[in-house]
Amino acid sequence: MSTEELPPRESMEFDVVIVGAGPSGLSAAIRLKQLNADLNVVVVEKGSEVGAHILSGAVIDPAGLDKLVPDWRDDPDCSLKTQVKDDRFFWFTETGAIKLPNFIMPPLMNNHHCYIGSLGNVCRWLARKAEALGVEIYPGFAAAEVLYDEAGNVRGIATGDMGIGRDGKPKDSFTRGMELLGKYTLFAEGARGSLTKQLIAKYALDAKSEPPKFGIGLKEVWQIDPAKHQKGLVQHAVGWPLKNDTGGGLFFYHYDENLVSIGFVVHLNYNDPYLSPFDEFQRVKNHPAVRSTLEGGKRLAYGARAITEGGYQSVPRLSFPGGALIGCAAGFVNVPRIKGVHNAMGTGMLAAEHVSAALAAGRANDELAEYENAWRDSVVGKDLYPVRNAKPLLSKFGTFIGAGLGIFDMWCNTLFGASLFGTQSHAKPDRATLDAAKSHAPKNYPKPDGKISFDKLSSVFLSNTNHEEDQPVHLKVADMNLQKTSEHDVFAGPSNRYCPAGVYEWVEEGSSLRFQINAQNCVHCKTCDVKDPNGNITWVPPEGGGGPNYEAM
Repeated sequence: MSTEELPPRESMEFDVVIVGAGPSGLSAAIRLKQLNADLNVVVVEKGSEVGAHILSGAVIDPAGLDKLVPDWRDDPDCSLKTQVKDDRFFWFTETGAIKLPNFIMPPLMNNHHCYIGSLGNVCRWLARKAEALGVEIYPGFAAAEVLYDEAGNVRGIATGDMGIGRDGKPKDSFTRGMELLGKYTLFAEGARGSLTKQLIAKYALDAKSEPPKFGIGLKEVWQIDPAKHQKGLVQHAVGWPLKNDTGGGLFFYHYDENLVSIGFVVHLNYNDPYLSPFDEFQRVKNHPAVRSTLEGGKRLAYGARAITEGGYQSVPRLSFPGGALIGCAAGFVNVPRIKGVHNAMGTGMLAAEHVSAALAAGRANDELAEYENAWRDSVVGKDLYPVRNAKPLLSKFGTFIGAGLGIFDMWCNTLFGASLFGTQSHAKPDRATLDAAKSHAPKNYPKPDGKISFDKLSSVFLSNTNHEEDQPVHLKVADMNLQKTSEHDVFAGPSNRYCPAGVYEWVEEGSSLRFQINAQNCVHCKTCDVKDPNGNITWVPPEGGGGPNYEAM
């Protein structure tokens, strides 16, 4: 059935349409209703429920919560209960851990006012707050298309059609998507949002910004021996098992009742095509300082997600005719602090305030230039500006020297409000950083022991990932021949290693090779959309409700 033969979509009209029920989208929705209870606000969410696709460390700076819901600490329904009590930084060698003194860290790196918990559960709580104010939330519906008026202004989104077979033809269960039309549309898709990419390209929103930068964050939740649990302990480590020219590190947080979040971040501008972030994560769990805590415990959950790392200089223009970008869709993570929730909430609220003012003035579907002009002078801009050089200094000088220079630069910004380095460039996108395979040797990663380290498939099982099998593959390869002649022949098939869920395989069929995509395994991390060396793979939303179903990540 061609597009012309499809039945017309039904449509619904709202004052504001929000794409994504993460911290930024929900904060925007709540703030809009706080400012004007009569506004019609809808949030569309591709996960099966709010929180199903949310993954973060998470040590949360409460600045955003304090502004949005000032009495959140007194709300028994809010799951965020563990305040940071002990903050430790380490440099890992293969067998040891060198504790870095806290006094060398700039004050902005202090976590003692922060809270540890599940961001997914925080979002579930925020969703209940939003619904109590009258916000409509539609989980299980993926925003698949941006809708424009005749002048080229955004007028809303369309959710994806349901019930399409792998052959692209409607099944008996076929249901047409809905059009959700708004006077303004806010895009809160998170890192590497599919519609956000289209908007950035259409309106050249990145014309004056640095290339976006990303990392991949892998996380597990463990229940450990109560005798080993230190509620409120936050640990971060850099160094082993990554080489000096590869950025990233470990986070290890103790919270609630005998729970720990353990995770590993690898910056996606690494150059070794044989590197596997998943396997490096399994290695670091066997470090003596880590394994001793996990031994005797039980792994409860696993997941992975791309992280925006470009910071201040990579933020694109946020406003365009008919809408705006908020949260990690635009990239507001403070990289050295490993925090973005407070800024995601901050930009959501800031955008909501400008949308509310525009609606009150009788405006609609025009550009919210005031929001674009305001963010740098807001608390978000003031949070990101002092740390703007941390990531590029790491990239240029490696972890050992780059981290030292980054700490020095943050101190200069803290004490003097200026930097000796100016504002450093990110140089090139992450997909352009891989070396040819001939420049590196394959890695022989240890086999998982099934106790501390695990394989990808058993890990994906814990993510509760599911997709309708008879649907089009949502990982689009533009040129399959290029995938063979370049991704495989030049770079030795890094997709099999950078993907943390076993989605991609090169399968031998007689004398030929076939690029197999196990889309059922996809945890929606979107690393492939970032790291494929040719930009040949595009992630698009699968049928609504598909993907991971994280319970408390």
